[in-house]
Amino acid sequence: MPRLRLALLAAALLPAAARADDPNKVLTRVAFGSCSDQGKPLPVFDAIAAAKPDLLVFLGDTMYADLEKGVKVTPAVIREKYALLEKVPGFAKLKATCPMVGTWDDHDYGRNDAGAEWEHKDEAQAALLDFYGVAKGDPRRTRKGVYHAAIYGPPGKRVQVILLDTRYYRSPIAKAPFDPKTRISACLPNTDPGATFLGDEQWKWLEEQLRKPAEVRLLASSIQVVSDEHPFEKWANIPKEREKLYALLNRTGASGVIVLSGDRHLAEVSLDTKALGYPLYDVTSSGFNQGAKAWRAPEANGKRVAAMPYGDNFGLVAIDWSGDDPRVHVTVRDEDGDTTCGFKVRLSTLKGTGPAVVLRPVLPAGVLTPAEAAKKVGERVTVQFQVASVGGKANLYLNSMKDFRAKDNFAVVLGTKVQAGKWEKAGPDTFTGKTVRATGTVRLNKDAPQLELADPKDLEVIEK
Repeated sequence: MPRLRLALLAAALLPAAARADDPNKVLTRVAFGSCSDQGKPLPVFDAIAAAKPDLLVFLGDTMYADLEKGVKVTPAVIREKYALLEKVPGFAKLKATCPMVGTWDDHDYGRNDAGAEWEHKDEAQAALLDFYGVAKGDPRRTRKGVYHAAIYGPPGKRVQVILLDTRYYRSPIAKAPFDPKTRISACLPNTDPGATFLGDEQWKWLEEQLRKPAEVRLLASSIQVVSDEHPFEKWANIPKEREKLYALLNRTGASGVIVLSGDRHLAEVSLDTKALGYPLYDVTSSGFNQGAKAWRAPEANGKRVAAMPYGDNFGLVAIDWSGDDPRVHVTVRDEDGDTTCGFKVRLSTLKGTGPAVVLRPVLPAGVLTPAEAAKKVGERVTVQFQVASVGGKANLYLNSMKDFRAKDNFAVVLGTKVQAGKWEKAGPDTFTGKTVRATGTVRLNKDAPQLELADPKDLEVIEK
């Protein structure tokens, strides 16, 4: 294809990209955003360059491979669109001076709203990695998916940038019939227990990253995490996956998390005050040149605290590391570089002073959590939890809390008569740290709720 060869040649003649892999660099200004149609003017890149960021994070739809009617998207087309973006003067200037990292969304992945079923996802991954100049020895060159993380700066000033891949493994999202009034085919929730956004390997990787020490964590998701009322793509489309994400953030004790998201062709700040033990901000910047050009009403979002519902935009995270309690200032800016909305928060606020909020785990129908079972005194129920401690001598008490005297502790009582069969030689090591499911009647023992087993078959270890 002559067009493709010319585009690639032009890209090769551009100035070399600034390095994005310097772990010693202290980040004080991180720009971010998404949705740049390479076939339209992109003056916002000049505004981003003027803001002098230390790093630019692309949140997806870096280019659009699937907009030309009648043109089938192929690996060659995907590379051609990247090459066209690199020819944009503002982008070329920015690339030469500002390090860049990025993930993808659907249009640079290759097809609108696509997930794991996309036939060219491996070729699209190679094209994206080439576009960002990812080294040949980088793990992304051999694993499936473009997810990536890096930590910048020394202890006390560490910024962790986590790029999620919400496309490569994503399960199907069904849509409702087209509504002629709204002109929308709304996304429907996928409640299949096996449905996923990230896939098993990426989930394991994410937990490893969240356990690494960092003061600020920028969690980049191509689609919105917190906003859950609009009918388009969002984490709430697979409810259990968003619950899993929140539970993971709580379990790892990850502090300093701010979500950066794109996709929606608008900018807004959403806030969830209940998901974690501290405020969870989700800052959406979408529309490097795809924002609505005229006023439009904001989308449904009861968690919105600030917004720029129309106009092209980018986001900027500014960190003031001075003092004992550094401050993070997140702003949304228009194509002129002017601030339109944002917020300021101290790092101490993003650590939480109380216990983290624990979301209800996803359990089979009819199975209760300890808190729910404690309200069913006198009833026969099934409860499931991870055993935090085991007490007793003759009878064994499987406790949901490490301190059996804790107000919220719930115990499953394995009496001597039930210590038979597979539980004949059971002891503390049999159950501690394991998830059990037990069926029995809830009783009160000195005002403390406990479930009394009547048959060895009513207790099972379901997670070893």
